[in-house]
Amino acid sequence: MGRYGERVAARYLVEAGMAVLDRNWRCRDGEIDIVARDGPTLVVCEVKTRRAGGFQHPLEAVGAVKAQRLRVLAERWLPAHPLGGPPGREVRIDLVAVIVAVRGAARVEHIRGVG
Repeated sequence: MGRYGERVAARYLVEAGMAVLDRNWRCRDGEIDIVARDGPTLVVCEVKTRRAGGFQHPLEAVGAVKAQRLRVLAERWLPAHPLGGPPGREVRIDLVAVIVAVRGAARVEHIRGVG
C-alpha cells in the first residue's frame, strides 16, 4: 500500500506544478520518499498512506524528530545530486497523506513546510 501511496503522491505533486527529482532515495541515515522542486525550492516529501476509516490520520505519524531527520537526509541528498541545485538552497519539508478509500479515488492532503 505504501508504494501505491507514493505513486499517487508523486502524480499529485506533478499536477500541482512540482518537478519530481527522485523517489525512494536511500542512504545510511534513512530514506526520502520523494524529492521534488517547487520553483527554486527543493522539497523533501514524506508520504504516509492509510486506509480510510483508520484510527490514526496519516499525518499524525510524523513528528518533530522525523522532520529533523528529513532535513538531515536532504543535506545528504544534495551533494549526491548536483542537478538538484547548489548546497545551501532553500529546502522545505512537506508531508503528503494519501487516504485510500474503500471505493473511488484516494484522497490526498498536502501540508507544506513542516518542521
